[in-house]
Amino acid sequence: MTTLTPATQDYLKVVWAAREWDDDGPSTTALATRLGLSVSSVSDGVKRLTAQGLLEHAPYGSIALTEAGRAAAVAMVRKHRLIETFLVEYLGYGWDEVHDEAEVLEHAVSEEFIERLAARLGHPERDPHGDPIPARDGTVPALPAVRLSALEEGATGVIARVSDAEPALLRYFAEVGLVLDAHVRVVARREVVGTLDVEVGGSVVSLGLAAADAAWLVPA
Repeated sequence: MTTLTPATQDYLKVVWAAREWDDDGPSTTALATRLGLSVSSVSDGVKRLTAQGLLEHAPYGSIALTEAGRAAAVAMVRKHRLIETFLVEYLGYGWDEVHDEAEVLEHAVSEEFIERLAARLGHPERDPHGDPIPARDGTVPALPAVRLSALEEGATGVIARVSDAEPALLRYFAEVGLVLDAHVRVVARREVVGTLDVEVGGSVVSLGLAAADAAWLVPA
């Protein structure tokens, strides 16, 4: 890990994260969007990391991690999620505020610091958004959750994970009670207008299916 540049670490972490909740790996274009870089720049970066044995990329295909790449990526994900947890539990950050702070801090702290942080936090298995925190040995706790948007009317479950991609959506979810461990029931599903009505905390909330995509539930 100490021999990899922050840019390389970011590439590997983003490729891993893109595959965590979706079956397909990212394309060069999708990776460029996630990293905020040009497609040509990312294409060059992917070629370089492929030559270093960290990525695999078939022409016009998706990007995947090698075993070495996965080990480095998971170590960075562990750092990121433990730092997010620390910021929320000890420094009073909101779950919509921690991602960017962790993006900076994860490159500045040592492995020793992270292990001491994990011990102080009680070795948590999930971060403030419900994302599993990889163990020190690289194993990742399983989370048998499905997207809220995939549930039919009458289905119930417990919120297990919320995407941190949109801070504004995280703030809205917190306002209406769509937070980790909240019990949810799908009241109505309106495909024609693309909305989902869910009951949470005794109130009914109407969500667009795109917003419902951001929450994962463990079905009851």
